[in-house]
Amino acid sequence: MKNVSARNDSLREAGEGGGEGEGGGEDSPGSPSSAGRRADPPPPPPDGLLWEVAGEARALLMLPAALTMQVAHPAVSAGVDDHSVFRTDPWGRGERSLTSLLTWVYGGEQAAAEGRRLQQLHKTIQGTDAHGRKYHALSPPYYAWVHATGFPVYRHAQRYLGRRPYTGAEERQLYAEWLQVGRILGLHDRDMPQTVEEFWPYYRRMLDEELEATPVVRELVTTSRHLPPPDRGPRPLRLVLGLLWPLLLPPFARFRRFVTIGLMPPDAREAIGLPWTASQERALKRFGRVLAVVLPLLPERLRYVPMAYRARAAHRAGA
Repeated sequence: MKNVSARNDSLREAGEGGGEGEGGGEDSPGSPSSAGRRADPPPPPPDGLLWEVAGEARALLMLPAALTMQVAHPAVSAGVDDHSVFRTDPWGRGERSLTSLLTWVYGGEQAAAEGRRLQQLHKTIQGTDAHGRKYHALSPPYYAWVHATGFPVYRHAQRYLGRRPYTGAEERQLYAEWLQVGRILGLHDRDMPQTVEEFWPYYRRMLDEELEATPVVRELVTTSRHLPPPDRGPRPLRLVLGLLWPLLLPPFARFRRFVTIGLMPPDAREAIGLPWTASQERALKRFGRVLAVVLPLLPERLRYVPMAYRARAAHRAGA
């Protein structure tokens, strides 16, 4: 990738500039005093890797794996179990989560505002996890893990859904851009590994010491979970899906489980205890090869979700 080193340098400088305010006190993410004394962190750059992948159709297949890794942490699982509407409003919750993620990447000046909104939303989310430990959604170890899961999933999924794996330079660029997302979410630099080399020991420690097959994990990967028909989109489409949903739900549930487990890094899959067979691995590789060839041939307006497509088009028009 051209200009990888230059982009990484600029992202690092942006992080160091924000880190002065972040590292000087004991404020948690979302603290008014912390937010009030530093400038908004910039979003990832339009010429970066996240602008290429985050809003593209293939990225939608990666999100369930990251979400499942998040709730494999007992504290995160308890917060979702106790406070989320993923059972009563799964499609609405998914739409809101996707919109939020896209805003972090493509939202420009709105990215930091979205980060502050999320921090405010999570201020009251607290309780006790399955092991009797108190949790708060904005506690840095838990909040940082929710953010951290994106990088290994993007990296792993690229091996299947892309034409080739990322190079070492591209992985460093992707991680530097993902750090920018963490800053937008209100995370302090001291709470996130600052390089890829620092990330992997942290990641393996989390797998070894924290992750488990929580009740929410089991609920997300089961094929017998009740899921209502989609309630978003044009009314005629919703009517058709509602009529056909009893026939569509079983294969959809199997496919969701397939991509959730398959696009999860193998070491995370093993740590959580999710099964994966050699035949499933072969099927995922075949599926990925088809997507890697077909999707790039489509017009960009069909490859990208609307928010990402509009942002990319506006950037090109203004360049």
